[in-house]
Amino acid sequence: MRVMGIDPGLTRCGIGIVDVDAARRASLVHVGVARSSTDMATHLRLRDIANAIDAVIERFQPEVVAIERVFAQDNLQSVTTTMQVMGAAMVCVGRAGLPMAVHTPSEVKAAITGSGTADKAQVQHMVARVLGLAQAPKPADASDALAIAICHAWRGNGLLGAGDDSQISVSISGKLQARGEMTPAQRAWAEAQAAQRRTGAVDPRLRKG
Repeated sequence: MRVMGIDPGLTRCGIGIVDVDAARRASLVHVGVARSSTDMATHLRLRDIANAIDAVIERFQPEVVAIERVFAQDNLQSVTTTMQVMGAAMVCVGRAGLPMAVHTPSEVKAAITGSGTADKAQVQHMVARVLGLAQAPKPADASDALAIAICHAWRGNGLLGAGDDSQISVSISGKLQARGEMTPAQRAWAEAQAAQRRTGAVDPRLRKG
């Protein structure tokens, strides 16, 4: 499966593509960032980001695209512009007629490192290790995009716009449901997600105390 991952950002939007075989071995196809100038109006910056995403889709022909979901943070302006980029990226995916998945930061971290609370350095280290690279691609947005792509390739569910959008689901409260028998890898991932969600790792609003 060829998966494209997008880490939305207005100044730097990470774009990564990996090929993953049936044994979950991942190989790097493309990685980079789409940049926009801070001197331009927001709608023109979004145009440039979208054009770059369109070009990568056309060149590398991914089978599915995964985008990181944005959660509210203290910097409302940053969240707003990131959501705008996410919307622009979704339009690109829709124009290409591709299936799309959205994963939370904690889901990506859990898939790559086994912990939904891993820091960026840990994620970057594991991305390099999984892809057999001497070091993680820079800037961090590029590594994050690859992590998103790998997360979806390994998870293999949560597609939006598909007739059967998920064989495995983990509710926000940590309840695990599956249609059919899970593979050991799928069960390990799902149980990790359930544990993280029960402790509020996916959505900070669920944390106690």
